[in-house]
Amino acid sequence: MKGERKTMIKSKMKWVGLVGLVLSAFSLFVHFLLARFTEEGVTDYQSSVTIFSWRPVFENPDFAKNSPSYRRLWGPVRRLESLHPDANPRGYYTELDNVVLFIRMFSFVVPYFIQSMNNTKVVVSNFNMHTTDPRSESSGYVFVRIQGGFHEIRNSICDVVVISRLLNATLVIPEIQSTTRSKGISSQFKSFAYLYNEDNFMAALVKDVKVVKTLPQNLKDARRLKKIPSFRVPNSASPYFYLHHVLPVLNKHVVVELVVSDGGCLQAILPPQLEEYQRLRCRVAFHALRFRQEVQELATKMLQRLRAPGQPFIAFDPGLTRDALAYYGCAELFQHLIVLCLGALPKDVHSELIQHKRAWMKKRGIVKGKLSVNSAEQRLNGSCPLMPEEVGILLRAYGYPWDTILYVSGGEVFGGQRTLTPLHAMFENIVDRTSLSAAWELNRIYGREVNLVDTKLRAPPSVVQEKKHVVWKNEGPRPRPLPPPPARPKYPYNIEGWWGWVAESDNEPESTVMELRTNAHKLLWEAIDYLICVEADVFIPGFDRDGKGRPNFASLVMGHRLYQAAASKTFQPNRREVVKLLEENREHLYQANHTWLTSTRGHLRRSLIDGVIRASTESKPLSFLSHPVPECSCLRYDHTKKSLHVSSPSTPAPVEAALGVMHHCPKWMDSGIKTKSKDKEIEDDPDEDIFSSSGLFFRNSGGNHESGGGELIKEESQLDDQEELEGAD
Repeated sequence: MKGERKTMIKSKMKWVGLVGLVLSAFSLFVHFLLARFTEEGVTDYQSSVTIFSWRPVFENPDFAKNSPSYRRLWGPVRRLESLHPDANPRGYYTELDNVVLFIRMFSFVVPYFIQSMNNTKVVVSNFNMHTTDPRSESSGYVFVRIQGGFHEIRNSICDVVVISRLLNATLVIPEIQSTTRSKGISSQFKSFAYLYNEDNFMAALVKDVKVVKTLPQNLKDARRLKKIPSFRVPNSASPYFYLHHVLPVLNKHVVVELVVSDGGCLQAILPPQLEEYQRLRCRVAFHALRFRQEVQELATKMLQRLRAPGQPFIAFDPGLTRDALAYYGCAELFQHLIVLCLGALPKDVHSELIQHKRAWMKKRGIVKGKLSVNSAEQRLNGSCPLMPEEVGILLRAYGYPWDTILYVSGGEVFGGQRTLTPLHAMFENIVDRTSLSAAWELNRIYGREVNLVDTKLRAPPSVVQEKKHVVWKNEGPRPRPLPPPPARPKYPYNIEGWWGWVAESDNEPESTVMELRTNAHKLLWEAIDYLICVEADVFIPGFDRDGKGRPNFASLVMGHRLYQAAASKTFQPNRREVVKLLEENREHLYQANHTWLTSTRGHLRRSLIDGVIRASTESKPLSFLSHPVPECSCLRYDHTKKSLHVSSPSTPAPVEAALGVMHHCPKWMDSGIKTKSKDKEIEDDPDEDIFSSSGLFFRNSGGNHESGGGELIKEESQLDDQEELEGAD
């Protein structure tokens, strides 16, 4: 009996165990299904819960879109509404067959001939841009390797297309060095196709330039053996350089390789006779260069999530890169601005990192000035970026409320969250690409990548390093920012500290494989930021120069917005005037009076026009894409308007004349003009509708503000919307 009982108990236990195993397997199966469903379905549908770390909070969700305040904050710039994009060919390409003949027969007179192109007309053939394909007889192949960041690559691609057309050569799809040289990145997406759509690029330029994906096999083998001529072209080279130096070599060897490393290989402003080549640049930048499909789709999703609350949004590009701060000598911006003015500048880690970079740039000839520069003077001269806090003050002074959606772009914000904290205190709804997308969405655009394992042994710090560590700690008072820049410590100095390499050598530690991969990913991050900034309702830059003194990412965005929709609100504040305004009211910035608000709002309003005109003389000579006007724009008059406005009392001519835009739009474009509705006709000009009662600032008090950043208050004196009329300044 006992044996039978034991047998029954054992059999029951086996059944219980078997049932448990089945239930466990079923549970795991259900969990896998839920995980997959959550990633693909629920996340997309309930994005505000599972993706967003941001939940929009609005004080007044219903905007009165016909109100003067709304038109002032978000409405179009009326004086730029007549400008429209027109990159289509207006005539014929400049035929250079006779020029090539002169080069072959009379090479000694070519310099004088090319120089005379500015004053004389060049022979033009009957080559019709609208109906005729590029000439069938090619001079050879142009293979290009481009090194640099996002804005440098974009500038360079447009230049090499124009150069290929100038030389009547076949262009091989450019190679983007920042991706192909990085180890460990996706093998699925390399070179040009890692960032841009190759097929669209080739199809869009079929009537301009012959474009192929690769060299023929024999030339590919010759390049592998380094038997083809190579040119490291200078920045902003003239057409003469390519016609006199590159073209003869191309005719002799059938192929040349161009290495572009300075963000542009053709001068920004070409002679008037080559105006069609300028429009070719616009066709490349704004029509042929489309990002990879996965990047486009993710950016579209993020834009939909941004606009889901039904509110317009502002895009802000800080421009706070370490290279730019070092180039212009803005090392002490991260300390309190009052300390800057007093001249008491205790060194902190930010200053040391920037100064170390400036010394490195000076050693290599990038920086020509002194090593130590007075950052306070640079800031007063307008040579330093506006800090995020200062941009926040300007936007609040203009009337944007605390619940405005503010998208912060940029691959690097030097100083990290510490720098952005004051901006967070002024605006509740601050977002970036990480808060608008899930990690798996970003990982999807990288492609398949190998797992990286760091097998290098980390040597312990030497005795000398330990002593330097102690000296650094006891040197004196200095702030310890959290989180410290850069975001990731440089190997192998992360045992002693991320700052340790500053005192060790002139050269910074070599980038790890993971850092090289991250640098390649930055191209995709900036592509997403670029698309969102171009489509934003309002855009404002903190700085418009990079670490080489040339127009940066924000300048390309402003140029694209000027081309695509000139009337969109793009603030381009004059930094020198802004700093003066801030210094005038330094002690009462958050309790600003009526007079200061009037001056600040007036400056921002004028910057919508004056900034565009200023860019035509400051940015365009360095980068055509930062100001593609007048070559790529046309005038389309609205006959319902009585007259065109002027930008300011100092510029009596119309804005269009000041920008040099005199070409009228084609008839098919003019036919699209329709009579405005009566409501639109009687609408006041938003440029004449300046002050509203939304002059909101914050002050520290134990209020009920959700973010804990302070309680928002209104100015005691209500500001009238009609106070700042056009020309009242």
